[in-house]
Amino acid sequence: MRRVGIVLFEGFELLDVFGPVELLGTATDLFEIEYLGPAAGGLVRSSQGAQIAAQQGDADATTPDIVLVPGGMGTRGLVGDRAFLAWLREFAAPAEIVSSVCTGSAVLAAAGLLEGYRATSNKNAFAWATTHGDDVTWVPEARWVEDRNRWTSSGVAAGMDMTAALIRHLHGERVADDVATLVELEVHMDSGWDPFARRHGLV
Repeated sequence: MRRVGIVLFEGFELLDVFGPVELLGTATDLFEIEYLGPAAGGLVRSSQGAQIAAQQGDADATTPDIVLVPGGMGTRGLVGDRAFLAWLREFAAPAEIVSSVCTGSAVLAAAGLLEGYRATSNKNAFAWATTHGDDVTWVPEARWVEDRNRWTSSGVAAGMDMTAALIRHLHGERVADDVATLVELEVHMDSGWDPFARRHGLV
């Protein structure tokens, strides 16, 4: 059983969170999901207006096995929030796996958690996301990028493909296939499949 800590903030992208959660939450014997927010029990509003209750407050949370940072318009403010970035760096660094969806990778980079790693991000926001971090090798054409224990995905729906790949990495082909079949998801298994990079002039 691995604990998955999902870092919520005002303006997070809904599918960035609940795409991966749909897959991880299907394997209830393998993953335990925890929602973190500024305060335990507090409501955190997504970009779409849905509000999620945080089970733990950032200040009291213990590092889980897997950290997931979503993207969303709220990331634009987070990359300049020094107190939050300092907390995230200390909180996430010891985790077995540090992951992000969409512009969540910009937040990881701003926190110094992608230094020396390869990473990707939302292709529509790629020019902005890649201004963060000092020693990040940004990959413009990738559905997701796995570099040691850092997993980053392209925009929004790409987070589900990355999560399916992560489940496959941790628990094998059969478990990953069972999860995808249960939620009737046709998974892109090639991490290099990325038509959106070309559409946005990145390749």
